[in-house]
Amino acid sequence: MPTPARAIERAGGVFVTGTGTGVGKTVVAAGLVSALGGDYWKPVQTGCLEDSDTDTVTRLAALGPGRAHPPAHVYEAPLSPHEAARLEGAAIDLADFALPGTDRALVVEGAGGLLVPLNDRHTMADLISRLGLPCVLVALSGLGTINHTLLSLEALKARDIPVLGVVMNGEPNAANADAIRSFGGVPVLLELAPLEPLDGGAVAAMASALAGALQGGSP
Repeated sequence: MPTPARAIERAGGVFVTGTGTGVGKTVVAAGLVSALGGDYWKPVQTGCLEDSDTDTVTRLAALGPGRAHPPAHVYEAPLSPHEAARLEGAAIDLADFALPGTDRALVVEGAGGLLVPLNDRHTMADLISRLGLPCVLVALSGLGTINHTLLSLEALKARDIPVLGVVMNGEPNAANADAIRSFGGVPVLLELAPLEPLDGGAVAAMASALAGALQGGSP
């Protein structure tokens, strides 16, 4: 089996998804961009338009011009993509999305979890399938994460979406990590303790740990 790093190289990038909203996808995406020397793209941005996820990754990963690609859809309301679009009289179509051109590994960040609706027929998981990239799944480390993470892994596997591993965000919890490895059949690439302060230096240190995990499949 190829290492996660090799799988990303073959595919040209990686999709960062999560078990839900607020699990740390953007911070992990910044770490992956730094670890891979890659570009960043958030296809759909809702809410937080003055300090968007693209702005955050650009700052934390110290990206130069042209390395953060603009979203295909941007909506003001901090809601699921289908509802945020509806409020603005718009609609999202899967045909709207194509990977931006780049010679670097592309780190793509989803919005919310896998089954967040994009429109009345398609979810974020359908977008991942369309883009054809392997996934890193971001999950919280604490109580409840085993169920949420295993359900997300089942949703990915049911769609034949390659899963490179899980990043667990929060205070390390060895029992939860072991359960996810055992029942999910995927590596836990990193147990990411809270980054305080959350700045470029902390993200660079995380990127170093991620780079090692991607080469070997587990820390």
